[in-house]
Amino acid sequence: MKLTYKLTLAFLLISLLAIGLAALFIQGRIASEFNRYLEGQQQNNFVLAVRSYYNENNTFNGVDTYLRENQLLPPLNELNPPPQPYVLVDSKRVVIVASAPYVIGEKVKQGEIDKGIPIESNGEAVGTVISTGQPLARKPLDQKYIDQINQALWIAAFGGMLIALLLGLLIARSLTRPIRELTHATHKMAQGKLEQEIPVRSQDELGELAQAFNQMSADLTKANLARKQMTADIAHDLRNPLTVVSGYLESLQDGKLKSTPERFAIMQMEVQHLQHLVEDLRMLSLADSGELRLHLEPIAPAELLESVASAYRHQAEVQKIQLKIETDANLSTVNLDSERMEQVIGNLISNALRYTPEGGEILLSAKQFPGSLILGVADTGIGISPDILLHIFERSYRGDSSRSGTESGLGLAIAKSIVELQGGNIKAEQRAEQGSKFLIAIPIQ
Repeated sequence: MKLTYKLTLAFLLISLLAIGLAALFIQGRIASEFNRYLEGQQQNNFVLAVRSYYNENNTFNGVDTYLRENQLLPPLNELNPPPQPYVLVDSKRVVIVASAPYVIGEKVKQGEIDKGIPIESNGEAVGTVISTGQPLARKPLDQKYIDQINQALWIAAFGGMLIALLLGLLIARSLTRPIRELTHATHKMAQGKLEQEIPVRSQDELGELAQAFNQMSADLTKANLARKQMTADIAHDLRNPLTVVSGYLESLQDGKLKSTPERFAIMQMEVQHLQHLVEDLRMLSLADSGELRLHLEPIAPAELLESVASAYRHQAEVQKIQLKIETDANLSTVNLDSERMEQVIGNLISNALRYTPEGGEILLSAKQFPGSLILGVADTGIGISPDILLHIFERSYRGDSSRSGTESGLGLAIAKSIVELQGGNIKAEQRAEQGSKFLIAIPIQ
C-alpha cells in the first residue's frame, strides 16, 4: 500500500474516532439535558396544578381526576401506564396521589418529606410533592424532537467524516509529494544521471531532507567530474613518460640510437616519475580506505622542522633561496608520525622552491596556541590566486599557476589526507606582502 493511502487511512481513522466519540457524547448530553428540562417543566406544572386545585377547593379530594384532565397523570383506562416521577402527600404525610414505589394511604417518613417540594396555602404547608426517581416518559412530540436532533447530529458527523476523508487525502498527497519527487530523482541517479535537484517546498523536516538530497546530488556530480578529470590527468601523466621510455627503447632496439649513459638516465628519470605517480595513487587509496598506517610518537616540533629543512637546504642554496626556521620557545611535544609529517612538510617546501624566484625566502615556523600547534611554510614566491586557493587541495586540480604539489597533482591532496588522519587540518592563504603560506594545525593532547 502506498504511503499516501496509509496516511489517508490514518487520518480517516483518527477522524472517525474523534467524530464518533464527539457525536456519542453530544447525543448523550442532549438527551440528558432535554430530560432534565422536561422533568423540571413537568415538576413545575405538577406543583402549580396541585397548588391551584387546593386554593380553589381548599382540599385535595378529587385532585387525581383534575391532574388526569390536565394530562399530568395517565388515564385510568390506560394499560400498563408508565411510572410517574412525582407523588402527592397531604399535611399528615399520607400519600394521596401515588406512583411506584409509593401506594395510596402510605405514610411517608419525615426525612422524605424534607426532600420534597412543599405546597402552601395562605402561608401554611398543606402538602408535599415528592420525586419518585422514576424516569420521565417522553411524549411522542418530545421523542420526535430528540430523534430529529439525533438525525441531524449523525448527518453532520457523516459529513464531517467525508470532509475528513477528502482533507486527509489532500494532506497526505501534499506530505508525500516531496517523497515522490525524491524517489523519482533517486531512480534517475541510479540510472547514472547524478545531477538531480528537487524543489524545496517547506522549511520542515521534509524541506531539510530535500535540501540534503540536493546537496548530496551536487557533491556527487562534483565528485564524479573530479574523478573523470583525475582519471584523464593520470592517464596523461602516465602516457608522457611511457611515450618517452617506449620511444627510446624502440630506437635503441632498431639501432637508430646508440645506448649512452645520458639516454639511460633520461629513461630512469621517467621510470622514477611513474613510480612516484603509482606511489601517490597507492597512498591516496590507503587514506580513503582508512588503511594508511600511522606510527605516532612524541615529536619535538623544532626537531621536525630542522630534519626536513636539512634535506632541502642544499637545493635552496643552489637556487639562491634562503631557508629559515622560526619557532617559539618551550614548544610542547606532539604525537605525530614523523615520516608522514616530513613527507607533508617536504612537499610544501618542494612547491615553495619551485615557485620562489632567486633571492627569495622560505620560512618554516612553529607556534603554540592553547590546545594546538601551528606549523607554517611561507614563501615569497609568485603567490596563489584566490580562485586556485578554493581548489588547491583537490585531487589533480591544475590552475594556470598551479601550486598543486608534485607533477601528478596529488601532492597536496595526499598532504591533506595525512594531516587529517592525525586529527589536524591544513589550509593555504595568500600572504599580505608577497607569496603564499600553508598552515598546519595539530591538536595538543
